[in-house]
Amino acid sequence: MRIVALALALALPSAALATGGHDAVGCEGCHSMHTARGELIFALPPNTTVVDPRTDKPLGVLSALCLSCHAEAAEGGRGVAPVSHHLGHPFSLGKVNPRLAKVPPELLRGGRFECVGCHDPHPSNPNYRYLRIAVSRTPTLSELCSVCHPRKADPDTRATPLFSSMDERAERAPPP
Repeated sequence: MRIVALALALALPSAALATGGHDAVGCEGCHSMHTARGELIFALPPNTTVVDPRTDKPLGVLSALCLSCHAEAAEGGRGVAPVSHHLGHPFSLGKVNPRLAKVPPELLRGGRFECVGCHDPHPSNPNYRYLRIAVSRTPTLSELCSVCHPRKADPDTRATPLFSSMDERAERAPPP
């Protein structure tokens, strides 16, 4: 039954599933079964034009995939909601300074802090701007920031569950 459902989902045109944001591009916007290389089944080549300004080296593969769309066209992207005017938060880090942030392991991918540390881009994510936690639309987004920066959090803030649809190898409850 699962195979039939998966086959139908892949056969449907992504436009039929489009409701906005990443829903509009469907799975095939980022993933491709037939041109896949390695474990990550990317449909787009990672953006190698954008480099880490601190090291002048290419970004991690996951962030480079995100920047295939979310960078300005002059920077090798498609200009879709570009992060060039981002608030300056670092991403694509091989190591996080523990004096600045205590990043929970579930936010790291292969030990790296990539775009998907804060964002889960899958259409099943109901959160504001595809964030990994449900936050209010306040300018500070303190609920999200406090996950890694607890000293900056309101002391009355309770732990927020993280949303994730990305780890297909994670343990799952057996179906009913």
